[in-house]
This record gives sequence, C-alpha cells and structure tokens, in this order.
Amino acid sequence: MRLVIISGHSGSGKTSALNVLEDIGFTCIDNLPVSLLQNLISQLDSSEKTEGLNIAIGIDARNIAGDLDKIPQMLEEIEAGGVSVTVVFLHAQRANLSRRFSETRRRHPLSNDGVSLKDAIDLEKKLLSPIFDIADRTVDTSGLTLHQLRDLIKHTVAPNSSDQMAILFESFGFKRSFPSDTDFVFDVRCLPNPYWKSDLRSQTGNDQGVIEFLEGQVEVASMLADIIGFLTRWIPQFQKNNRSYLTISIGCTGGQHRSVYIANRLHEHFSTLHPFVQVSHKELSQ
Repeated sequence: MRLVIISGHSGSGKTSALNVLEDIGFTCIDNLPVSLLQNLISQLDSSEKTEGLNIAIGIDARNIAGDLDKIPQMLEEIEAGGVSVTVVFLHAQRANLSRRFSETRRRHPLSNDGVSLKDAIDLEKKLLSPIFDIADRTVDTSGLTLHQLRDLIKHTVAPNSSDQMAILFESFGFKRSFPSDTDFVFDVRCLPNPYWKSDLRSQTGNDQGVIEFLEGQVEVASMLADIIGFLTRWIPQFQKNNRSYLTISIGCTGGQHRSVYIANRLHEHFSTLHPFVQVSHKELSQ
C-alpha cells in the first residue's frame, strides 16, 4: 500500500493536487483529522485488497491543537508497518496567496474578525511547520497555471522507482524571485541578451526570432554544452541515491528569453534519456 500526504498553505493548490491524483487512480480523502490517520491506515491494512492500493490524504491546518506536531512520529510508525509514505508540501509566496483569496472571494480558514489575512497566512505557516520539515518534496506553486500544477503533481507522485526519477527544468527571472524548491541553479545572465534587440524584446525564448538569435551565439552553445555535460555526469548519481525528484532551475534577468531557451533545450535533450522530464517557465505564466 502506498500513502501520499498532500499538505501546504491554503490557496496553494492542495485540492487541485488531490483531484489530479484521483484522476490517476488514487483513493483521495481531503481534510482528514490527524487523529484519525493511524486508525484509517490500520483498517485499510487489515483488508485483503491493500496490494497496489494508492491512498492520497489532504491534511491542512484545521486540526486540534497539537495534533500536527504528532505527524512525524505517526508517519514513521506507519512506514515501519510496511506502508510506502510520501509527503508533498505545496506553498506559495504570500503575495500570490493573498491574490488568490482576493480573486476567489474565499475566506482563509484561519482568518476571522480578529485575524487578518496576513496574520492567518503566517499562523498557518507556523502550524504546518512539522509537516514542512519532513516533506519529501516541496512545490512552490507561485505563478503556476492549473495545467502546470497538474502536470507537476502527476510527475512528482507517479514515479515509484529510482530509475524513473522525475526531472523538472524550470526557467525563472532573478529580478522577480529566487526558486526555493530547487536542487541546482544555473545563472545564464552572462549570455547575450535578446532584450536589447528592439525587434526581439517583446518575444520570449519560445519564439523563433529569439531562438535563432541565441543559436547564433558561441557563448550560448558553450554554456548549454557545459550544463548538459555536468548534468549527464551527476543525474545518475542522484538516481543511485534513490532520489525520486530533481529540479534544475535556469535563471536570467527577467525570465523571458535566455533562461526559457536554455530550459527548453535541456528538456529536449534529457527527454530522450529519461522517461519523466518536464519543463516549466515561471515568468511566462504570470
């Protein structure tokens, strides 16, 4: 039996993540009180039909005081009983969370007449820290579209062996934010910038004009070859270490041209070598 815990900040996409897992065959339970977790697993484990069973459980901050602190020990005991456990924690920047609650006109579950949205977000972060600290995978959903989130969750949870490690290449802009949930960061701001070509400024690294410009630069080809060489050498070592996820971030100034182009080329190259490879462009989804 496999158990996936989906937790994280309200508004970060937990419900969407559970919907994705349900679509690929998981039995999903949202907002389960922590105190019922062990009883649920024990009951399922006593059934004769647990082989190959995939369970996804959403756990949020709406629990009895102190219960969330027991999560690490509970999951350790469940795993000791032979259940495969994965913890995925979704989070987002405060500005993104505030905007999402404003756009949907939903109320934060911890806010009330005496607790502002800002204070509720901070309180929730503190309450969920025991789960965040043990998470196998943290996912920053800031700027992700629903489609990107669905793909990311699917590739994050679906791999179940070391030779099927999920690899994510993501582009980002240094002037906006630094990725908090990454394994490697490559800074490509030293490369020629299409932004300074007036006819290319409004385009992105997905557009043919920018692609042709960057492909004509010797420095770009050298940088790309060096990154490919480095990752070709070290990705297998992460696989041997039983890693299920690897995130490689490519950053340029605005996250529109150079980083997008490099991330796309890396995605194309490594997709021919590994089964679960994804690309995401954080700034293009803004």
